[in-house]
Amino acid sequence: MTVRPYEVDPSELKENLDALVQATFDDLTSQFMLLPRGSNFLEYIDFRDGYEALRMCTDGFKTLTVDRCWDAVRRHAVAGIVLRTILGVTGPEWQDLAKEETGENFPNNWARSLDKNMRTNHQYFNTRSGTSELTVARTTALFTAACVAIGEGAVEAPEGMIHRLDKIDTKEGLDSVRYAAEQHVPYAVLLYERYLGRPFSSHRDSVSELVGDVMENAIEDVLSKARVPFRKTKRAERIPGFEQAPDFFVPDEIAPEGIIEAKITGDDGTARDKVARILRLATMRDSRERDGKRAFEVIACIDGRGFGVRREDIRQLIIATRGKVFTANTLHDLVKHTRLASFAPPSDEI
Repeated sequence: MTVRPYEVDPSELKENLDALVQATFDDLTSQFMLLPRGSNFLEYIDFRDGYEALRMCTDGFKTLTVDRCWDAVRRHAVAGIVLRTILGVTGPEWQDLAKEETGENFPNNWARSLDKNMRTNHQYFNTRSGTSELTVARTTALFTAACVAIGEGAVEAPEGMIHRLDKIDTKEGLDSVRYAAEQHVPYAVLLYERYLGRPFSSHRDSVSELVGDVMENAIEDVLSKARVPFRKTKRAERIPGFEQAPDFFVPDEIAPEGIIEAKITGDDGTARDKVARILRLATMRDSRERDGKRAFEVIACIDGRGFGVRREDIRQLIIATRGKVFTANTLHDLVKHTRLASFAPPSDEI
């Protein structure tokens, strides 16, 4: 029978540490195969409609001009995203390319905001915001840069470098785009370009904050079900007395009995940063105890392959939290095996 760190008396943690680290490792799950959809996820059918709008308005990609790009996005705003995808750049990169080509000035991340507007409102360029003077000028600069770059295709790159347009659908300019559209691309080539671009990379970037919310939302559900009062902090919120605000206080930040840090990550660097934060909280707890003050309990709720890289990190985490380490698989034990149980009404199942 597997014994978890939170089930062991703190005085016995060190003598059983290796087995407890392994038990925690075994509970970790790789969350990278699942992504939150988010409210702005672009469905394939909408992407295809945007593609068809661009294809039809350019006469099958025979004539790619700024005016024809405008015709396409007025028909379906996602055509602008399709144009950027053909170009093979991110929103901010497209913005920088447009500035170099036209001299147009852009606020930081303006093109990224435009991307969101095109995803969420397919008639965006028929709205007041989409037809404003500034929006038209900046979008025209984006279209100009795209038309010039795609029209030229890949240029010879210096030794040891590769040109971003050296792709099957843009290498020879519009001829390549037409070839890809009319003849279909070979499956191996499609897979290779998908490999270079990392599947779902753009979507992962757009929902990166939601990925972090998965564990926090699960903790909220557990605490709410047990009717345990808590205070969830906001991102980058400043809490007096804390260098960085923990994710949860129970019952509040004025006199906390429990402090919860939560994280799901597939990156070992991010995992180490979270471990370091928890260790600082443990140091604060120990300092309060030495001063004779009532100290809070430090609780770690972690998951993802990032925490499964370095055993030493988990060893430190178990010792620092006195065994109060939970994963997505053991979150149902959170209240029962911590001080939080004292805040749950006796009639509730914990």
